[in-house]
Amino acid sequence: MKIKSFVVLMMVFFLSLTSIAQVDNRITLDDIMRKGTFYENGIDAITPMSDGLHYAVIEDGLAIAKYSYKTGEKVATLATVEQFGDSTINYLSNFRFSADERKILFYTNRQNIYRRSFTANYYVWDVAAKKLTAVSDSRRQQVATLSPDGTKVAYVSGNNLYVKNLTDGTESQITTDGEFNKIINGIPDWVYEEEFEYNRAFCWSPDSRNLAWCRFDESAVRTYGFSVFAGQAPRKAENALYPSTYSYKYPKAGEANSVVTVWNYSFSDGRKTQIDVGVETDQYIPRITWSPAGKLVVYRLNRLQNHLELLYANPADGTTQVFYDEQNKWYIDESFFDYLTFNADGSKFLIMSERDGWSHIYLHKADGTLLNQVTKGEWDVTDFYGFDERTNTIFYQSAERGAPNRDVYSVKANGTAKTLLSRQLGTNDFVFSKGFKYYISEFSNTSTPTIYTLHERSGKQLRVLEDNAALADTLKIRQFCPKEFLQFTTDEGISLNAWMIKPHDFNPSKKYPVLMVQYSGPNSQQVLNQFDAGWEQVLAANGYIVFCCDGRGTGARGEAFRKVTYLQLGKYELADQLAAARYLKSLPYVAADRVGIWGWSFGGFMVLNCLTQGNGTFKAGIAVAPVTNWRYYDNIYTERFMRTPQVNADGYDLNSPITHAADLQGNLLLIHGSADDNVHWQNSAEMCEALVQADKQFDYFVYTNRNHSIYGGNTRWHLYNKMLRFVLEKL
Repeated sequence: MKIKSFVVLMMVFFLSLTSIAQVDNRITLDDIMRKGTFYENGIDAITPMSDGLHYAVIEDGLAIAKYSYKTGEKVATLATVEQFGDSTINYLSNFRFSADERKILFYTNRQNIYRRSFTANYYVWDVAAKKLTAVSDSRRQQVATLSPDGTKVAYVSGNNLYVKNLTDGTESQITTDGEFNKIINGIPDWVYEEEFEYNRAFCWSPDSRNLAWCRFDESAVRTYGFSVFAGQAPRKAENALYPSTYSYKYPKAGEANSVVTVWNYSFSDGRKTQIDVGVETDQYIPRITWSPAGKLVVYRLNRLQNHLELLYANPADGTTQVFYDEQNKWYIDESFFDYLTFNADGSKFLIMSERDGWSHIYLHKADGTLLNQVTKGEWDVTDFYGFDERTNTIFYQSAERGAPNRDVYSVKANGTAKTLLSRQLGTNDFVFSKGFKYYISEFSNTSTPTIYTLHERSGKQLRVLEDNAALADTLKIRQFCPKEFLQFTTDEGISLNAWMIKPHDFNPSKKYPVLMVQYSGPNSQQVLNQFDAGWEQVLAANGYIVFCCDGRGTGARGEAFRKVTYLQLGKYELADQLAAARYLKSLPYVAADRVGIWGWSFGGFMVLNCLTQGNGTFKAGIAVAPVTNWRYYDNIYTERFMRTPQVNADGYDLNSPITHAADLQGNLLLIHGSADDNVHWQNSAEMCEALVQADKQFDYFVYTNRNHSIYGGNTRWHLYNKMLRFVLEKL
């Protein structure tokens, strides 16, 4: 009896240990948000050098070093913090070379403004002379940029454009009319920065003799303001007793925009010349650049964003001529703007277009004459890496092997000799050396953390830079659940891509609750074959299936699929998320009465539509920082897909969850940041009022002084902990 009792006791003991080990192996919110258990190691940002044989990299934030691609050995130290002799510079995080690589421009003390804009203190380091020069001692700077010959630095401060002469140390003020919330020189206004995705609106000519810039007159743009309280950063009220108000120019759908003009400053005679961009002022100038032939290139886009013209401008007299003209019955994707690439002498250029219904690369003569379509097929080019003129070879990324995947290819400029360069199915991205002799490959898939390898152009691997082996080992001993990719067909006959994460101990004979995750916005993608270890793993560890479906409107499936949502954002996206829920409920292992959905921004807009127009499909939903009527959002983004509310009122209102507030079914958690400069808190405030008047109960939380990303201090932990608690309670 004693022996038997001892054996039973030991069995219970070991079973308890096994149970504890299993609990310990479950992924927690603490793992994801605080411990960094599944954090991927990256590699230091590599700057290819002009000889094509070397690259530069920051080492431990203290030095800039030069390395050989071939050997991996350090060949020189170009700068160190100790050499600067300035006690205020104790860390390096960003740098750019002059064209001859004799000077290095870097900044410190960055202070963010909006998503892409910031002020900082910029410096120039002369590598040979070992001399440090502050770009300005009297003012903070934005977007400082070296001239091609390395003798000057242009920058913006206080909405005015300045130039520092590095030869004699003098400083010139190019513009004087800059004024907050009125006139901006050399940087974009809020809506251009956010929706045309850039932060510098000036550029040097190739010979450094001219400086062109955009001038934004936002006088007629209406002002939006929000209270700033005494809470912690990012913004903080100066007087704790009386909140301050932050006001800035924000053009909502249908409202007036900045009037943008283009100017050129000639250093030879000090003359400012206005560039002719036409008599229409209600239009966009989303980019300016220079061709290698010394011609200023101006992008001109109509208000509807379906007619793009590229203009050559003479900087001396301001005259212009159109050399490229493209029209689209829906809209022209802004992501193509930075892919315009000229050959060395400016006689040809490459451009991206959807003119055959898919995103592809086209080759033109300098005068705009089409030479040939470079890439062809019913798949989208998703990135363009460059053109090797020596071998007449173009390098690009595409979704040819399925929308969830990304591969890298090379092809001759005439469209022949297409070659697959990436090796494994998943997400592949390359960073090429100058001259394309070497490349760094970045690869991951749903079960493989990112691997960085260095290759010769032939594909021969020279070395592994980072393989995240330690993380891969962690995945084996923790209950990490990779995504399972699938396709299903909706009631309308539409095939949709999706992924599913199942609990580690999944049993098909059981019934599981499901939380659907989505973003659903135009040309976005959530169903991607890449590594990710977010809070979805925590949900799976708590016994939930997590499901994601890319509905109509999302990317990498051609123009017709992407643009079917035109003029009615929310309609088809809603239909597809409801179809996804019906598909899930048809599965034998899904608890049909316990399906929920969550999303952020556009995804939050979709959650609210699913709960108000879903007729009880979802038991619960979490909407974070949602748009609630596109009338409240900025005009560049909204009108690209909806036109103006003046001509498409029904498109705005019939697809707004505010319109359907009285039909809310299911448990709702609504979250917003009070200082959201992007999707204004106004959206949630108006939704709340509609729900209250409809006598609908819901949970609501506001994060003080937080912007659209809702982060800072303990904020992110608090946010995800709140959402997890809500899911556990309501679903």
